[in-house]
Amino acid sequence: MRQKIFAVEDDFALQELYIYTLENEFTCLCFESGESFFNALANDLPDLILLDIMLPDEDGLTILSRLKADKLTAHIPVIMVSAKGEEITKVKGLNMGADDYIAKPFGVLELVARIKANLRKNNKTTIESIIYKDIVIDLAKHRVTVKGKQIQTTLKEYNLLCLLGGNAEKVQEREAIFTEVWGGDFAGETRTLDVHIKELRKKLAEFESEVVIQTVRGVGYILL
Repeated sequence: MRQKIFAVEDDFALQELYIYTLENEFTCLCFESGESFFNALANDLPDLILLDIMLPDEDGLTILSRLKADKLTAHIPVIMVSAKGEEITKVKGLNMGADDYIAKPFGVLELVARIKANLRKNNKTTIESIIYKDIVIDLAKHRVTVKGKQIQTTLKEYNLLCLLGGNAEKVQEREAIFTEVWGGDFAGETRTLDVHIKELRKKLAEFESEVVIQTVRGVGYILL
């Protein structure tokens, strides 16, 4: 699965630069305000956040404080991005929990290098398993168990369950699922997703799991 980058930036030219620079290796979504960013976080969590300091509503430092105060987002690496060159701004952001700081203007090669370095660093401390109710997904061993019993899944089923389980009780839109599990350029029948969901439901039912994959009509799916 492609790693996802959320960029909070109100400069549309810079948003385009982010998307153009990162699209070959990552999925990049841009937000022009703190409000739109936090609305997106309610449904999906990125692997890394690029956060501008000067924004139209909440400033970047306030957003950073909210991210680090929430246990669901505190672990996500944050790279602060700003035209401000003052040492005090950089130090304040790092002291508040930012993982890195890059000043505008910057080179695209430096940006990609900083992103990859922080993702590598974060991967060393990421969770080893996803646990929800009676399901345990062992990420290191690539194994799924229900009530302690291992179930066999295809690679796509496994990745789909990781996505739903890692975002349990949050609706995952169909388009986002295709991007994460099949890749953004997936051009097959949308029925493919429904078939995989049906198979996962069947396997969970066979093991009498209390977990259900619920259809949100016209939107996507949610694990409950």
